[in-house]
Amino acid sequence: MRWAGWLLLACSPVVLAAQPAEPANTSLGLYDAGQFRPVTADCQACLLLPQARWYFKGETFAIPDAGQPVTLYAADKRGADDVAALDPQALPGLVWTGTTRQWENVRLLADGKQLQWPDGTTTPFAIVPKIPTNLSYWNQDTQAFYSQRPLSIRGEQVGQQIVARSLWPQDFKLNLQAPLEPLQAHESLQQLVQFEHGGARSAYASRLLWQKTPAVASQLAGKAVLGILLNGAQGDDDEAHGGHFALVTGVMNAAGDYGNWLVNNYYNLATHSEKGIISAVTPMDKYMADLNSGQAFYRPSYLLVAVFSQPAIPAHVQALSNRVQQHFYRNDLVYDLARNNCTGISMDVLRHLGWQVPARGAESLLKASAFYWYAAISEHSLQQGRAMYDYLSTEMTRLFPAVAFDAIGNDLLHIARTADRKTLTSTAMQAMPQQLEAIYFVRIPQIPSSRANGLAPVYSFAQYLQQAPADRSQWKIIPVTPNPLPAHLKDGLALTPEKPALVPVPAMLLLIGAMGMAGFLPCVVYRRWCAWRKTRIKP
Repeated sequence: MRWAGWLLLACSPVVLAAQPAEPANTSLGLYDAGQFRPVTADCQACLLLPQARWYFKGETFAIPDAGQPVTLYAADKRGADDVAALDPQALPGLVWTGTTRQWENVRLLADGKQLQWPDGTTTPFAIVPKIPTNLSYWNQDTQAFYSQRPLSIRGEQVGQQIVARSLWPQDFKLNLQAPLEPLQAHESLQQLVQFEHGGARSAYASRLLWQKTPAVASQLAGKAVLGILLNGAQGDDDEAHGGHFALVTGVMNAAGDYGNWLVNNYYNLATHSEKGIISAVTPMDKYMADLNSGQAFYRPSYLLVAVFSQPAIPAHVQALSNRVQQHFYRNDLVYDLARNNCTGISMDVLRHLGWQVPARGAESLLKASAFYWYAAISEHSLQQGRAMYDYLSTEMTRLFPAVAFDAIGNDLLHIARTADRKTLTSTAMQAMPQQLEAIYFVRIPQIPSSRANGLAPVYSFAQYLQQAPADRSQWKIIPVTPNPLPAHLKDGLALTPEKPALVPVPAMLLLIGAMGMAGFLPCVVYRRWCAWRKTRIKP
């Protein structure tokens, strides 16, 4: 289903005529790209988790080469959070590249049928097919956009042709020559995100918000980075106004390129994504610009980049993320849209490592209880009521991607400016103020296509209701199908997901209170009416 047909052809031993040599990609996130090799899920000699092999059937990805240290899952729940046992040098068990080949500094000719190499030679060009469940795709606007800039392409060679799966615009990079432009008194990170309704059609922007000392690009080259990635609201799915969230790691180069940084993307494994997305550690260019699943094709995005003088903090973030993905494939932890979504899992990684990003609290327990009964009655479903209650009672930095982005970003800037360690509770994280070199904000507009324009992600339930149609029957909802892990592969720690009570205690107390008031108020009114009548009757 996912690309299997064309990959079988693509992996045949063919050679492109007149193709210049591919540039060597020296890094993949924090790692040396030479530590990995590309394989497909049917590779029999590969040391893969059987669950990962099942989820990635028909896919292509990179795995650690023989002899390389590999991140393993912990044998028990306590060990899963054991930060002391992390090996920062151990590689992720799987990096979802989607293809075996990558080319850089390539240009697409205006006809959309040929690629031009730096030496002027050309090669036939095509793109992968659209996934049938994907509602929109490449069009003439996409072709025009890509033909105006140098590209990094991930794809395969099929006969004389390059068949692209992802195309990343190489002018989307950090401007390392930009002057310092900190947030002004009237500005906030939220305003930068909400600029022009989220900036889906705004110009690409890279802004230096803070630096320890004036630096040139060559001084930042080779430094490790930690990125906080926020994707906006989808314009064609009213269940996705909250956006998406991920932690990113990589190594800065002198050009400011970040296409080969690694994104730690947590996505619901229990359903088939209509765009073909699978939870994975994946390169930024593939995560953002895969022609079917790329985030940049259906919403704007925002990236905070913290540059460190030492690699320890980004390395620990990546190491724990590698382990979490292993547990995720085994179903040791289960994705939940409210209580354990992409934001919550990522925030847990930072907090387990000792960065206690300030919490923002839940929306309102009273509101959650009231909306529980509203949803349960209007939808004729206690399950829908429970889902609504969970959304409104979950701590907001674990629920809303935009709130997490704002909380992390503001704390990061505060730490950089003041060297305050109040939220840094581990020895590794305590070094953050000394090791921070620079902080950038990046706005990544939506790549033109037939997809609807995305919007800024919402920061609250009230904003969600304002942004989505008031009449729920008018919501655009993209259906998904179940993708349960087969029973014989369920050997993890969470074989039976914890199921909370259908009727939460606060909601029940609210109902009892309301019923009590419903019985008490008539009595009070009647007594007062009787007293009033007595005063009106003459002796």
